[in-house]
Amino acid sequence: MATFLYKLGRLSFRRRRYVALLWVLLLGGIGYASSAAPAPPADSFSMPGTDSQKAFDLLDERFPAASAEGATARVVIRAPEGEKITDPAAKAEVNQLVAALGKGPQVAGVADPYKANAVSKDGTTAYASVTYKVISTELTDKTRDALTDATDKTRAEGFTVETGGDAVQAEQEMGGSAELIGIAVSAVVLVITFGSLIAAGLPLLTAIIGVGIGVSGIAALGSVLNLSGTTSTLAMMIGLAVGIDYALFIVSRYRAEIAEGREPEEAAGRATGTAGSAVVFAGLTVIVALAGLSVVNIPMLTKMGLAAAATVAIAVLIALTMIPALLGFAGKRALRRKDRKNLKSRADSKDTKDRGLTKPGATHSTTEAQNTKPNLGTRWARLVLRRPVTVLLIGVLGLGAVAIPATSLELGLPDEGTSAPDTTQRKAYDLLSESFGAGFNGPLMVTVDTGGTKGAAAAAKTVGTSLAKVDGVAAVTPASVNPAGDTAIITVVPTTGPSDHKTEELVKTIRSEASGLEADTKSDVLVTGQTAMTIDFSQTLDDALLPYLGLVVGLAFLLLMLVFRSVLVPLKAALGFLLSVAAALGAVVAVFQWGWLADIVGVDQPGPIMSMMPIFMIGVVFGLAMDYEVFLVTRMREAYVHGARPAEAVVTGFKHGGRVVGAAAVIMISVFSGFIMENDDMIKMMGFGLAIAVFFDAFVVRMAIVPAVLALLGKSAWWLPRWLDKLLPNMDVEGEKLHKTLAPSSSPAAEDEGRDNDEEERELEPVRG
Repeated sequence: MATFLYKLGRLSFRRRRYVALLWVLLLGGIGYASSAAPAPPADSFSMPGTDSQKAFDLLDERFPAASAEGATARVVIRAPEGEKITDPAAKAEVNQLVAALGKGPQVAGVADPYKANAVSKDGTTAYASVTYKVISTELTDKTRDALTDATDKTRAEGFTVETGGDAVQAEQEMGGSAELIGIAVSAVVLVITFGSLIAAGLPLLTAIIGVGIGVSGIAALGSVLNLSGTTSTLAMMIGLAVGIDYALFIVSRYRAEIAEGREPEEAAGRATGTAGSAVVFAGLTVIVALAGLSVVNIPMLTKMGLAAAATVAIAVLIALTMIPALLGFAGKRALRRKDRKNLKSRADSKDTKDRGLTKPGATHSTTEAQNTKPNLGTRWARLVLRRPVTVLLIGVLGLGAVAIPATSLELGLPDEGTSAPDTTQRKAYDLLSESFGAGFNGPLMVTVDTGGTKGAAAAAKTVGTSLAKVDGVAAVTPASVNPAGDTAIITVVPTTGPSDHKTEELVKTIRSEASGLEADTKSDVLVTGQTAMTIDFSQTLDDALLPYLGLVVGLAFLLLMLVFRSVLVPLKAALGFLLSVAAALGAVVAVFQWGWLADIVGVDQPGPIMSMMPIFMIGVVFGLAMDYEVFLVTRMREAYVHGARPAEAVVTGFKHGGRVVGAAAVIMISVFSGFIMENDDMIKMMGFGLAIAVFFDAFVVRMAIVPAVLALLGKSAWWLPRWLDKLLPNMDVEGEKLHKTLAPSSSPAAEDEGRDNDEEERELEPVRG
């Protein structure tokens, strides 16, 4: 592979104008296609096989006018201080509001609070339920404006009016200021890392092009493949992350090759052949993790995962072709000005020596340049190798302690009770809880289906009477029967809120008693509604967690075994990843569920952890973690294959890769941390979880635990059974075949580096002893 990528890198360098033009034309063409394509379909959420989904499908069939999956708005009205909502004047005002709501566009129906028994016992508060014909993402601005105008008019009369429900939920976008902050910080880190504006701009440019192609492609194919507008959310986040990482790795290797005295074209070829090989396998691990979301069996997550995986594949192709092409335009200007001067001095010194003009006793600037203080990565690696047991214990025990709260993980979905206090949704939620009880914010919908025969009304009455006696049920409304008389709907109001654990237990209790009720009434009894859907969603993700984890870690283990030609190194990588994810989940639970540091992070109200968080974190963090593992350890493997001793190989890997991996991690932490400032708790949780996970994995696992384990394992780290060695294809990721083919001539820099490595090896001799 390294030889093929070497040739590809040189070809892209030589044909840089054509390569760059090709990618620009591709971006423009796909961008035009996306602008001309039909609007993407609205978000559709389904969970095949669950009771909730079966009930929703049944309601769509038997109650088409009710629009079971349509958007809803719950308008809560409280009378002025000292008045009752049942007073004649107040009642007239509420009736006007109900009439105005019913005239709004896309409205399927409005429940009169006085007829629907939706007035509080103290007579101060009522609520009107508005049902729409379409789902929330298909509501027009005119529809939303009509809802706002109607409530504003009543509010102007002195009433307290607040609105909840998905019809009024503010659309939260993954981006905006958070993304801009992440890109700005990334640019600063890249400039500091490379010391060159040109070198810093290359990763940002190619990452933006890659994300542009990926997101535009999703938009262009949206109507064909039924990809909604939110499908691109994950693709944008991951595409930007890996796009910067992959380009950063290759540009860094190019600069190292130039520093060793090689010409730009040769340096680009070698960088693509070596770092490019690591990029390919790192990209494959990310693709495996994202495509693996298909095992969850939730179509929305499957589409998001596959779309993001395609964007990662584009990022890999851009890194392997466009980066060498852009390096052809940049040449040696990708180096810092100081490094360019050193190269020129080295070339002048060599030219003087070749002509025999060196004066006796003169020193070469090359030697002076090489006798500089070891960089931070080298010093850190030496420190870890001297105290591997201490570093390993501190790292493992520290992450283990942080992971302890994860044992109390409770999954759920954020509801309006976790919204910001100043939003109308939160105010409506609080008003309902105060006046009607917490369960009114999460009613359960029970369907009774007699299988096409009449008698649903009698069956529903029996079911309702039985459910009213169940602990945890506050009220059961009279049944609504369809015109055919074969299906009925009963609304069950719990005594607890939608995110309360007792509500989940109530749903399980009702479903467990459903079998007996079905036998008595000769009907099918199913529980659905937004609260039940949330519970089923959490359970589906919980059931899929271990299979998904096994699939991702298992396939990645095989890929890493191909990369490193080792059994223990991939095992160490997988175990380290699990440790960092467990610690990150522990931190998320401590902050968002327990409320630790909630004021600092900006958590309005602690509650259950978003159901998607564990699987989402596993997919995203695993990909990024393997990026750092592959790039850092591949450089160690490369040094070991080319003759370095185990300890020397570890130091070499950190000498050349530590700074780059650290910069990549800081960039990702900055990108994800930007989302912590968002007002939505779900986005805030995702940003915090991903940022802390990358921090743990990059700086504790990869930078500390990995070198400590490799120091303790020594040569055993690279052990592979002979039969397995013969069975596995040799991908030549570390460039051993390429190294032999090119037979590079030694340079003063290489010779001095060899002497430095010998000194390092002598210093580390006590460790191996």
